[in-house]
Amino acid sequence: MSVSTAVVDPSICAPLPVLGADVTVPLVTGGDVTYAALDYAASAPALQRVWDDVAAYAPYYGSVHRGAGYLSQLSTDLFESSRATVAEFLGCREGDQVVFTRSTTDSLNLLASVLPADCRVFVFETEHHASLLPWRDARVTYLDAPRTPAQAVATLERALADREPYGPALVCVTGASNVTGELWPVRELAAAAHAHGARIVLDAAQLAPHHPVDIAGSDVDWVAFSGHKLYAPFGSGVLAGRADWLRDAEPYLAGGGASRTVARRADGGVDVQWHTTEARHEAGSPNVIGVHAIASACKALTEAGFDSLVARERTLVDRVLAGLADVPEVRVLSLFGDGAPRVGVISFVVEGWNSSHFAAALSAEYGIGVRDGLFCAHPLVRTLLGGEPQEPGECGAPEAEPGERSLNAIRVSFGAGTPDEHIDRFLGAVRELVGAGARWTYRTEGGRCVPDRGAAQV
Repeated sequence: MSVSTAVVDPSICAPLPVLGADVTVPLVTGGDVTYAALDYAASAPALQRVWDDVAAYAPYYGSVHRGAGYLSQLSTDLFESSRATVAEFLGCREGDQVVFTRSTTDSLNLLASVLPADCRVFVFETEHHASLLPWRDARVTYLDAPRTPAQAVATLERALADREPYGPALVCVTGASNVTGELWPVRELAAAAHAHGARIVLDAAQLAPHHPVDIAGSDVDWVAFSGHKLYAPFGSGVLAGRADWLRDAEPYLAGGGASRTVARRADGGVDVQWHTTEARHEAGSPNVIGVHAIASACKALTEAGFDSLVARERTLVDRVLAGLADVPEVRVLSLFGDGAPRVGVISFVVEGWNSSHFAAALSAEYGIGVRDGLFCAHPLVRTLLGGEPQEPGECGAPEAEPGERSLNAIRVSFGAGTPDEHIDRFLGAVRELVGAGARWTYRTEGGRCVPDRGAAQV
């Protein structure tokens, strides 16, 4: 996967307008503050442009592919033009299909359902659960976490060369880690897969919002991503790539839209002819608004210019890493080591702190939203931390002794809509919490760490 290295003055690229930029939240210490959303890796806020496009279409809502009325025809045109927009955004090849799904998880489960017989699947333990778990009906080889990009390629090559029998195979790999943000050598892994007669699917959930994705240029077979990480609302996703496995398999869902013709047989049964286009795996009434929102986000990011977006985000990443490095108690998690290229996703632990307690204090006392835990990538986080996680709800337990290893992590993530002020506030809050401690006591409620409003302020 090529990453732009164009030198762009980040001052010319302001944050893209997003919904919620002016939302205020109460602080447990009194007053309120503008919310700093720094959990983009879970869900990015919707771009204002996307929301405006959705609102403009909403009065013209109609069912697609079925109606003769004007609104149905308009919605059908919008749905199919959105497919073309996504194909262009992803650099699809001629003949590739763009199937609309609910999410990255749904996309990869769809691909898992169309694997040819006796297909072997190879996946690194570093994957998000969305790309680690869908293959349970196939023969799966889980590969150990590599410590360099070159080791990742070499590990995959050995595993593919040694497979028995030497039949169909699929490699699943992330483009950017949802834990460390580090970029993976996608182009090299694709070359290794194809050299050994395998195909490769790219989990681009964390990559697509931050860097251009080029199916043809990187020579991957499929790409999967989610709208809600690409500055669109929840509920829509994409699987794009080669048509043959999709066309040859039974539909992912059976129902209207996937079927071309249905007829009763003389013996009382039913004969079905399924579509061979994307419709084969899009049964039911599709999420037209969600699809339109994804296409709008693709257009907005393309028009903003990935060179500028990448340059500005690189500046924010460097600022966060430098600020955390100034706090000796903080350890940033990494597979590939210092200096490895990464998107705006950074996980860390703080010596002497329970990670859930630290994240709760950032929220309650500073109005900063981050994520804590294992980030739906349990094997990777355990590998990086070297042990088993804390049990849920330990925020009320005594803090770790100095030097004791934290077994959950904190993740800060950001992107095209993040103001510089939010990064500065986050770094200031980290320094204050580490230096002076939390100003409030916390307890467990519903498995989460929350302020204990019935207790005295610390």
